[in-house]
Amino acid sequence: MTTTEAFATNFDLTEEQQQIQQAAREFVKDHVAPRAQELDEKAEFPVDNYKQMAELGFLGLSIPEEAGGSGFDTLSFILVVEELSKACGSTGLGYAAHISLGVTPVYLFGTDEQKQKYVPQLCRGVDDDGNLTLGCFGLTEPGAGSDAGGTKTTAERKSDHWLVNGRKAWITNPHYAKTCIFTAKTNQNPKDGKGITAFIAELGTPGFKVEAKEDKLGMRSSDTAQLVFEDMKLPLDAVAGGEPQVDVGFNKFMKTLAGGRISIGALALGIAEGAYQKALEYARQRKQFNKPIGTFQGVSFMLADMAMEISAARHLVYHAARLRDAGRDFALAGSMAKLYASEVAMKTCTNAIQVLGGVGYTREYDVERMYRDAKLCEIGEGTSEVQRLVISRQILGDLRNV
Repeated sequence: MTTTEAFATNFDLTEEQQQIQQAAREFVKDHVAPRAQELDEKAEFPVDNYKQMAELGFLGLSIPEEAGGSGFDTLSFILVVEELSKACGSTGLGYAAHISLGVTPVYLFGTDEQKQKYVPQLCRGVDDDGNLTLGCFGLTEPGAGSDAGGTKTTAERKSDHWLVNGRKAWITNPHYAKTCIFTAKTNQNPKDGKGITAFIAELGTPGFKVEAKEDKLGMRSSDTAQLVFEDMKLPLDAVAGGEPQVDVGFNKFMKTLAGGRISIGALALGIAEGAYQKALEYARQRKQFNKPIGTFQGVSFMLADMAMEISAARHLVYHAARLRDAGRDFALAGSMAKLYASEVAMKTCTNAIQVLGGVGYTREYDVERMYRDAKLCEIGEGTSEVQRLVISRQILGDLRNV
């Protein structure tokens, strides 16, 4: 067993989970890794790769078979995110967002009619004409990021429809989405998120516009854009979960984010692993003073820290996924996994560039791209500061009114 194999333990994965991991690993080797650098430079969304993932059953991986999915568990999904992200953070991000934010909340919170209408199609990922049909999720707004309860988008109930106006920002996959599940105020003065409702809308609905793709520092081949709602009319049954639950949309989204944080932890974990492997290979091959640079303590200690911290991040991410699969409370574990893994990814990528030196600073080598991609993990799905707030309130209790 090599040092790398010992470090990348399988954590007693089931045979089924190992098969999924291996299938993802082979797919990445053949289809994702060879194009990752080019796609980043062109800021091009890998449509063909997603269609191939659809054929593999990955786009509905963690949704039960009876709902139209592939019937695997959360950890299997996390393993795929991790493998994709080792080579291409953008692909890992788009995939994670589709499953955890686009499909899962519809499956968990939709009415039976909504589930039957949307979930099987989202799990297939491709319509009868061969077009991608991903899911997207709208919570963040230009003026409501970490303060998700500060939603400005409104949904006014009319006699036979909802009239929606507002804007959502930093939405993943919107140009390739079939549906969007999003929040809007149904009470003009919501308190603690009450009066914020979750809706499901189809792309192409009159009054629903997707703006141009954002030009980003990293995750450049991921599709990110703003959504605009201008007098968009939705039927009364567009409320996620149905009319009786109209005032609990905000809580639904908080539960969705709690699950999504595990997938962002896996995204960060994969990026960190990818950068570590590049640095390790380089340290073995690059020679200075007639010796591989890995023999120098300054380099070898950086690599030792990378291996240790990535291993710790993997424990946190896999643990959170297993808690969710066991039906236990995973919110605290998910926040810890997301926070720690994202900061490990940033540190690992920084040090990987240092190991490679000057060439690591160029676009010829992957670690520069990984460094740019890693930063998003400290921001998306709740910033590092928000995660520390969530964790501190969990361990201390809410002391605001004490």
